[in-house]
Amino acid sequence: MAEQPWFDSCAHVEGVLLDISGVLYDSGEGGGTPITGSIEAVKRLKASDLKVRFCTNETQCTTKQIVEKLTKLGFDLQLNELFSPAPAACQVLREKSLKPFLVVHPDALPDFAEFDLSEPHNCVVLGDAVSGFSYENMNKAFRVLINQDNPLLISMGRGRYYKETDGLVLDVGPFKAALEYAVDCEAVVVGKPAQGFFMSALKDMGVKPENAIMVGDDIVNDVGGAQACGIRGLQVRTGKFRPSDEHHPSVKPDGFVDNLAQAVDLLLKNRHK
Repeated sequence: MAEQPWFDSCAHVEGVLLDISGVLYDSGEGGGTPITGSIEAVKRLKASDLKVRFCTNETQCTTKQIVEKLTKLGFDLQLNELFSPAPAACQVLREKSLKPFLVVHPDALPDFAEFDLSEPHNCVVLGDAVSGFSYENMNKAFRVLINQDNPLLISMGRGRYYKETDGLVLDVGPFKAALEYAVDCEAVVVGKPAQGFFMSALKDMGVKPENAIMVGDDIVNDVGGAQACGIRGLQVRTGKFRPSDEHHPSVKPDGFVDNLAQAVDLLLKNRHK
């Protein structure tokens, strides 16, 4: 079976990185819906001696609101256990003293409260803006970038789509690609699959890449991104998973699992063999 190699060689696993949307829950109306068994799976992981961090590209709200939403759904996590793109984007803005034009969800604006958002802007920050991806906003972003000698586009992730309770929806990636094409630039991606994003979570846990596992529903950004850092990657068959992922041309997960509950069950049962 596809799962055999990874859970037969997990004796040295010390830390687990968990994607959120599509692994813990499906987003949607009313805060979303937990995926079957995921709440208990997180509890079991945190009750073990394994270190756990939550790695998400969610940008429709602040990091604090993500934690509050998941806690309300029944998940056990703390703010310092969550890694999301907004703090990394803010760090870039801070280091370069930039005045960004934001194409982000209104609920995410508090994460950028420290910055001067007045014109003239000298960079663009993209998040999952949902209806904020209007022609007006995208064209304004284009104009900001095209008027720069060295256009800086900061994209909080590069996902193509994700799953909500009523089906698949576009993510930030297609809008990033549109601006890159129009301006002939390459975005700075913060969040998955950027190596620095994964490595910062590992550093926080004090775990080496070879002693960690990433569990995600995005075969490219979760699994492929982790593997590029030397972290084993498990693909869940929930969230945005598509049957074609089992035959992906470039990313070969270390294992496939039906859901997070199965991943945790196999990991905890086989760690000390």
